Formats: sequence, C-alpha cells, structure tokens
Amino acid sequence: MIRVLLADDHTFMRAGVEAVLRGSRFEIIATATNGDDALTALTRHDPQVCIFDVRMPGRNGVEVLQHMRQRGDDRPVVLLTAGLEDHALLAAVKAGVNAIVQKDEAEDSLLDALEKVEAGQRCVPQRLLQRALDLSLAGGNVDPLAPLAPRERQIATQVGRGLRNKEIAEALTMSEGTVKVYLHAIYQKLGVKNRTELALMAHKTGEAGANFS
Repeated sequence: MIRVLLADDHTFMRAGVEAVLRGSRFEIIATATNGDDALTALTRHDPQVCIFDVRMPGRNGVEVLQHMRQRGDDRPVVLLTAGLEDHALLAAVKAGVNAIVQKDEAEDSLLDALEKVEAGQRCVPQRLLQRALDLSLAGGNVDPLAPLAPRERQIATQVGRGLRNKEIAEALTMSEGTVKVYLHAIYQKLGVKNRTELALMAHKTGEAGANFS
C-alpha cells in the first residue's frame, strides 16, 4: 500500500477523498485540517504521497509545498483546489507541484493523478501549465480576476465599486438572487471568504474605479 497524508479542513471533502481511494493501493494513514498540522504529520507519519487542499487555515497547501521543497523534501504533492488564483498557481508550479486536481473533478481524476505522481510523472492540466508560463514570462504581473468568466468578472468589478447586490442586479439586468449565486461561485473560484476580500481584489485590477471605499 502507498501511504498517503491528506490535509483538508472540510470534513465532507476528506470523506470524499477517502471514498475515492477505498479499495485502491493508496491508503490514508493520517489527516490534517490545517497546514501546520500537515507539516507535523509529515514528520510523524512519513507518508509517500501528500494531498493538500490549496486553501486551509494557517499555512495553505501551496505554502506547505514550498516549505517542503525548501527543506529538500521532494515527495509527491497533489494539490486539491476549487479555483486557483494566478499567484498561487505560479508559486505552486515554481515549487514543483506534482499534480493539481480540481475538487469538482476529483472523483474521476484524483486516483489517476496519484498513480501518475507515484510513478514519477507530473499531472498538471496543460492549460494551467500554460497559464503559469504566461505569468512567468509576464514577470509575475497577475490579474487576480483571471479565473472568472466574463459575467462573473462584471459582477466582481461592481462589488469593487461598492455596489450592493440590488444595485448590481439593476445595473446588469438580472435578479438579486442570480447575483448571489454568481457571488458564491466567484468566492469559490478566487478563494475569498467574503465581500470585502472580493472588493479589495477587484479594486487591485484597476477596473473598479475611484468609487471604492
């Protein structure tokens, strides 16, 4: 059996990963709910492969990966993500991440990714590698709203301008409920927790204008 460390702060996601791996040659020998505990578990349990959620309390998954590589630990790391910001993607690729798996695709692709990294291969979607290359060539100047679809970007920009949901709905000719649905998806893609974080991120793009406060 291949020993696996799983770090994810969501109970539902940990249970889902365990279900995917059940019956395979990969066995979860330890779990952690934050990045600091993941580093402790690395030493205590000596896993052969690590699965880290990108967004966790304390150190996030990318930061744990970076810490491992800085101390010469090159064991395979698979990052799980609902949506990877440009700066996190670039940092992960530069640190030598072995695989990146979207959470909504994990049921179908996680086991394949584990098989590949355990065999010494890399399993990062080509579009993400290309994005990381583009960012690197651009000198690391990243657009924090890049993961968003055009409509999502419009809504994020309106949030950055200080508009409330009702005002955004009126400006974009949609219902307030639809705006809320979009915002939930935007939070997931950008890895932000609330409206304030989204407003700050949108403002950094320069699209939000001078009305932000």
